Amino acid sequence: MISESKGKELSQRMRELDIREQDIEEKFIRAQGHGGQHLNKASTCVYLKHIPTGIEVKMQKERSQSINRFLARRLLADKVEQRIMGEKSRIMQEIEKRRRQKRKRSKRAKEKMLEVKKMQSMKKALRGRITE
Repeated sequence: MISESKGKELSQRMRELDIREQDIEEKFIRAQGHGGQHLNKASTCVYLKHIPTGIEVKMQKERSQSINRFLARRLLADKVEQRIMGEKSRIMQEIEKRRRQKRKRSKRAKEKMLEVKKMQSMKKALRGRITE
């Protein structure tokens, strides 16, 4: 299900963050929601608790338990990294990037952008058919 390279990448990341398998408490729970008989029979939801930090993760995104185990470990690594690195973590950088993208443009930047649009519009208007 999960490629070998992704598995190795995750285990390497967990070693870097000092997350050991013996520090993780893992439980399998029956998933909730739509899915019918498959969900009612199989325990596909994965619950992880990192004992040293107390971080808890629950994953039931996919129907497969093995994929959910991988996704839960990846989410756990993200949360541990966020706690350790704080502002420097990848997640915080992504949030900051989105905040900058959504920020309102300055008046000068808006005028410049509108000027470029106006020039483009004029170019397209000049491409039109010549009627004599």
